Amino acid sequence: MRRSMAGGVTVVALGLASPALAAVEAQHVAKKLGMRDDPEAGLDVRLGLGGLTGSLGDDTKVGPLLGIVAEVTPWKYLGFEAGYEIQRNGIDSSRVGDEGEGLWRNGLGVLAKVGPYVEERWRPFVGVGFGVNYFNPSDGADNVYRNDWTTDVPLAAGVEYRFGHLYAGARATYHLIGGENIVDRPGTDERAHGGVLNGNISVGGRF
Repeated sequence: MRRSMAGGVTVVALGLASPALAAVEAQHVAKKLGMRDDPEAGLDVRLGLGGLTGSLGDDTKVGPLLGIVAEVTPWKYLGFEAGYEIQRNGIDSSRVGDEGEGLWRNGLGVLAKVGPYVEERWRPFVGVGFGVNYFNPSDGADNVYRNDWTTDVPLAAGVEYRFGHLYAGARATYHLIGGENIVDRPGTDERAHGGVLNGNISVGGRF
């Protein structure tokens, strides 16, 4: 059961990155990839803060984020994550007016991360991934900000600590976003560009 669970999470992560793998039966993928005898798989919940960078961040504030992520570590130093993240950044712009307006980001993606275990408990890591974002302004801001799908390349660095079957961690992530058509720069027809810089803490379990 443990191998099936880990294999299933691997299929979710790799299947998003390569649709051809998504239809392959989970345990078959696990064997083909040379999964270690005792792979770890589990779920994390993340809370954090972050904001938009570049000209996208000119009229927005730092805001909270919440994420839930499934993870599997089929190799000793390499693991995969697949998850969902939601974030809200307040808008501070005279073009919008109401200070209660905000810009929502819904993100879905996968990430591969690599790092060693130190004393079997600490695990520093770096990671890179791919996903998509859906930006959605609140009702009072939709005359200036637009709904938009963007690509997302997250670059992450952090550390995790294991105690038994529980994990806690902290990380910083910079999201390279592309294709944005969210808002025009004030007084121009030029689109604003930038990324997303977040920091979060996480707690979760491994089975």
